[in-house]
Amino acid sequence: MYSEEQVLKTIQEKNVEFLRLQFTDISGIVKNVAIPATQMGKALKSGISFDGSSIEGFARIQESDMVLRPDLSTFSLLPWRTKDGSNEARFICDVHLPSGKPFEGDPRHVLSRQLDAAREMGYRMNVGPELEFFLFEKQNGGSATTPHDYGGYFDLGPVDLAEDVRREIIRALTQMGFTIEASHHEVARGQHEIDFVYDDALKNADKVVTFKYVTKTIAMREGLRATFMPKPIYGAAGTGMHANISLFRGEENAFFDPESAMNISDLARFFVGGLIEHACAITAIANPLINSYKRLVSGFEAPVYITWSGPNRSSLIRIPAGRGLSTRLEFRSPDPTCNPYLTFAVILAAGLDGIKKCMDPGDPVDLNVYHLSEAERRSMGIRTLPANLKEALDYLEADSVIRGALGEHVFENIMRLGLSEWEAYNTFVHPWEVERYINIF
Repeated sequence: MYSEEQVLKTIQEKNVEFLRLQFTDISGIVKNVAIPATQMGKALKSGISFDGSSIEGFARIQESDMVLRPDLSTFSLLPWRTKDGSNEARFICDVHLPSGKPFEGDPRHVLSRQLDAAREMGYRMNVGPELEFFLFEKQNGGSATTPHDYGGYFDLGPVDLAEDVRREIIRALTQMGFTIEASHHEVARGQHEIDFVYDDALKNADKVVTFKYVTKTIAMREGLRATFMPKPIYGAAGTGMHANISLFRGEENAFFDPESAMNISDLARFFVGGLIEHACAITAIANPLINSYKRLVSGFEAPVYITWSGPNRSSLIRIPAGRGLSTRLEFRSPDPTCNPYLTFAVILAAGLDGIKKCMDPGDPVDLNVYHLSEAERRSMGIRTLPANLKEALDYLEADSVIRGALGEHVFENIMRLGLSEWEAYNTFVHPWEVERYINIF
């Protein structure tokens, strides 16, 4: 972690002229206020004021004054220069009210509050997100979905033409303090994945928003467009953000038990039970767009059925092979358009609820659930994730645990934004409808 003296020294040595104070709105979109480096002292001492009424889901105009307080541990030089050749740096900030209290609508605060609840129970949460994205040709700023390459899973150049672009993204992320584990071409044409190391949930939520910002910026500089849209191409694999999760008690992985079945502890099973219980409500947060539900369909290894298993990739929750300190569960439904702070917060809230209530997840399902008939799934008690955003929002509204984790301010704004999106989508006449019906009826 940087000290204030180290930050000031780096700013001076690297000739940093401007600082970007970053935060996210409720939808997870990165926002920032730029200040001259000469205002660094003021920013650290008393914060920088901004108009919160201009940020989606933050405040009404009569309550608009808010304060950004930089988190010193997030200081990083941006891995590119401005047009005039100068350097910039960024901080990720916590949003406060003028009174000094944390703002309840700040997604970073929502996660911090939930992590505090876990600490009170003796646990800390680690998360390892796996982000996928598409690279498309940029065509006059339009929305065309022409893949940059024609590679497939784990292909390499010359088929994978984006190998150099991925390398530039990795270089930029490494300069910003990431430790990259792996990168590769994904299943669909133009689809890619870059994985970074498992870490504290708040640190990796910060890294998710940084990852998306850096990836989009590097792609733009390379004449491409990066998108984290869940299902940009009909008939192709969708884009996910699988979340690998574990709880630690001190230096011990609380999910590991060498004496139990599958070598996982009862605590891990209860955590899984909580996720299964609250999976439908979590979906409204982990899959926040209309388009998210075009990905959550049978096939393409996307989770649809609320089951858990060992290595079975047709389950919503699976327990990968690693044990000991590597024991973890993989929650497979989130997509990278989610706000990572809110998503990690509700996953943790569900798991802790499972632990408190000793929720039994039942037996693991090691069959390929996609191949079961509807009658077989029904006889096994296998439920499905919500089929659309409206259904997910209805589950969220009815789930007091997930609502409580979000807080009423965030919950109300999630519902407002989601229902507005659903109404806009439902009343729009789609080209598919015109093509299908206009000459028949």
